[in-house]
Amino acid sequence: MNNEYSESLLVHFRRVEKLKKDSLKYPTYSLNERQLCDLELLLNRAFYPLEGFLNEKEYISVLENERLTDGTVWPIPICLDVPKKVVDKISVGEPLALLDGEGFLLAIFHVEDIYCPDKRYEAKKIYGTEDENKHPSVFTLYHETHEYYLGGRLEGISLPIHYDFVELRKPPSEVHRFFSSMGWRNVIGFHTEKALHCAHKEMILKAAREVNASIFLNPVVGIPDPRDLDHFTMVRCYQAFVKHFPKNIITLALLPFASRKAGPKEAVLQAIIRKNYGCTHFLVAPDHADPFMHSGNNTNLFYPLGAAQEKVKEYEDEIGIKMVPLTPMVYFEDEGRYIPESEVKEGMNVKRLSSAELRRRLEYDLEIPEWFSFKEVVQELKHTYPPRHKQGFTVFLTGLPGAGKSTIAKILYVKFMELRDRPVTLLDGDIVRKYLSSELTYSKEHREINVRRIGFVASEITKNGGIAICAPIAPYEESRRYNRELISRYGGYIEVYVATPFDVCMQRDRKGMYEKAKKGLIKNFTGVDDPYIPPKNPEITIDTTELTPQEAAQQIILYLEEQGYIK
Repeated sequence: MNNEYSESLLVHFRRVEKLKKDSLKYPTYSLNERQLCDLELLLNRAFYPLEGFLNEKEYISVLENERLTDGTVWPIPICLDVPKKVVDKISVGEPLALLDGEGFLLAIFHVEDIYCPDKRYEAKKIYGTEDENKHPSVFTLYHETHEYYLGGRLEGISLPIHYDFVELRKPPSEVHRFFSSMGWRNVIGFHTEKALHCAHKEMILKAAREVNASIFLNPVVGIPDPRDLDHFTMVRCYQAFVKHFPKNIITLALLPFASRKAGPKEAVLQAIIRKNYGCTHFLVAPDHADPFMHSGNNTNLFYPLGAAQEKVKEYEDEIGIKMVPLTPMVYFEDEGRYIPESEVKEGMNVKRLSSAELRRRLEYDLEIPEWFSFKEVVQELKHTYPPRHKQGFTVFLTGLPGAGKSTIAKILYVKFMELRDRPVTLLDGDIVRKYLSSELTYSKEHREINVRRIGFVASEITKNGGIAICAPIAPYEESRRYNRELISRYGGYIEVYVATPFDVCMQRDRKGMYEKAKKGLIKNFTGVDDPYIPPKNPEITIDTTELTPQEAAQQIILYLEEQGYIK
């Protein structure tokens, strides 16, 4: 047996070395975070029976029938999206070397199909709407997913490399072996992307008792949501959480999953993944995988309450995993215990705390009740989310040329420096153009790159507890939204729309740039021959027509004080 195993390893090693050598001749493509998550689940068999990214025929079948062409249930297409410049380098039948962000070879992709999807049709079939303003994933599909899809088979060389929590990154095969070694015949899988508290423990234990199952806690560590807590803190919270369960009934492993927030369809996909990990049951919440599930208000949900549970129930026999409904629990103060929300009667003194309220209490340094969360979890959360007046934040001013952004930014810089409680950095549009983006033109693509560069620098400043003041024109919603999502992971983000009218901006134009642009001497000038798209939901809107720059800056400072960012 040992000789056979050694020979098998040698064959595998030789195959990998040959693939690496051959890959030097192939075109290459570096995967983004979302694609790396999909690749890892394809290579470790969590996406079984898929052996690669879907071709067009399989893609259409999944959209129309929620099945692969052989009839297997599969609710969401797993596709490799690439830009045109990649398509121009490859042909059907040729291999493509897939790399991580550092250029490390992960897999050889045998391209069997190249196609251009109808994204509006995909959005309608997967998310239930074509409107990017109604569903955040539709916006991502339209603006962040490339225009071409590739289908074909994968030959794995290495799983994506992780240096964090390696002991918790277990593939399905290893989890299967663990279940067998523990003698666990019934295992209930629990998917989460948020911190877990006392009520979650009671909900999980109640479900496990109902089906006589052990518990597989399988939280997502894929792409962080803008509102998510720090990745390392989240995992430490999960480690603290499992210590409050009876021994030998729960295990923890991390899932590198790129969530689509596709509601019922995504719940089915998650159930298939847990089946591949060896679970017999899957816990499904009434608002499972809804894009607004943590809003604290069920009336704001995109998908009907309970739809995800019904969808998984519909397919459970075919998938081979039983749906177990998650029972919402509330704290019954009179008896000092949690009870199902459905058992609450008129006059009962019950308490609940939403995710939004927890975030508010952390940001304003308010008490977290003992009945709500475990002490160790709260300590981890407070370490990552100090009160707002100790957090880093970004003030992002946007508006037409001549609106007054730079002057307001300079005043804010001085005011914040006077506070002397956090380091302050001014990222003015002209300064950034000179030192950070000097090679860029004023095309739409390059303007987007410039604004995103500003956002990246501001996110690093914010993450490290500083104040970033940004004052670019930033004419397009896509890059502004990107920056909001990026920076909000690490601290405050305050978008200020300096809404000074076009005519006033022209009158203030001491350099005569507007006049030159109107005469055609300057091309792609914002407000003349290139559009300015106003922000949809800025925190502050200021028209400097009648306000002095000092008054405008004071308005921003008063807002920051009201929101707790400064004292």
